[in-house]
Amino acid sequence: MNEIKKTKIILDVDPGHDDAVAIMLAAKHPKIDLQAITVVAGNQTLEKTAKNAINVCSYLGINKVPVAAGMSRPMVREQVIADDIHGETGLDGPIFGETTVQLEQKHAVDLLIELLMGSNGDITLVPTAPLTNIGMAIRREPRIIPKIKQIVLMGGSYQLGNISPAAEFNIYADPEAAHVVFTCGRPIVMIGLDLTRQALVTKEVMDRIRTIGNNASRLFISLMEFFSHTQKEVFGWEAPPLHDPTTIAYLIDQSIIQTKPMNVQIELRSDASYGRTLCDYFGMLHKPANAEVAVKLDSNKFWNTVYETIKLYS
Repeated sequence: MNEIKKTKIILDVDPGHDDAVAIMLAAKHPKIDLQAITVVAGNQTLEKTAKNAINVCSYLGINKVPVAAGMSRPMVREQVIADDIHGETGLDGPIFGETTVQLEQKHAVDLLIELLMGSNGDITLVPTAPLTNIGMAIRREPRIIPKIKQIVLMGGSYQLGNISPAAEFNIYADPEAAHVVFTCGRPIVMIGLDLTRQALVTKEVMDRIRTIGNNASRLFISLMEFFSHTQKEVFGWEAPPLHDPTTIAYLIDQSIIQTKPMNVQIELRSDASYGRTLCDYFGMLHKPANAEVAVKLDSNKFWNTVYETIKLYS
């Protein structure tokens, strides 16, 4: 019998309803070897996002993965949060009990550096949040750069933003950190809003996952009921897009997501377009591509992967 090849990852999150589902998939799928969860401010303040990560891990019994809190502010800009989508706690909806998981004493940036420096260059970074932790780790210890196998991130858009007409939230929340990441020279897969808006949590999806009937499926339903409500209020969606878990799905099975190589630059100087990912879709600048940008989702494969992974929980 062939041994399953696992992808080692560090998941960098700001939970966040969709981050919680990304944690759910990363911790359980047999093709993913989750080395650590690092937490950053983003959807809410760091105090809240770190508490949410601990709550999700405790609820799901993820107790062997180190969880570390990192940067509480962006590199340069003033802080923004997404409480209109994720609520006062950053993870409104579910009720969590006692926590059984504790935060590491180590700062997330230090943990990132330690794990990468001790690796064989086989760790993939998976940020589904503002890129402050990753950008700071690269700036603090540039020797980690060649140790990063690749960066598979949820962020950006080559079309429409969701925090401004031009920008996606994760990049807008720390464009300077995004600039550091996109210019670091490592392979990048950018899974932006153009792709994640194809991963819709429809009533059929909810009904199917509800039938699993385990703790993880109940958490998924509770998360998505709140998320659906706020997404409809803010954007008018009948079915909300599930952004962050697409990164894990891509690492499980690359055929789920079709990508296109593009040169991507981060807009730092414009007021109206601050934080926009300028993606040269047609190659008009004649600059080398620095990212594979996600363009098309196989929705059936994606939701089958989510369903089958949630089924693995007891």
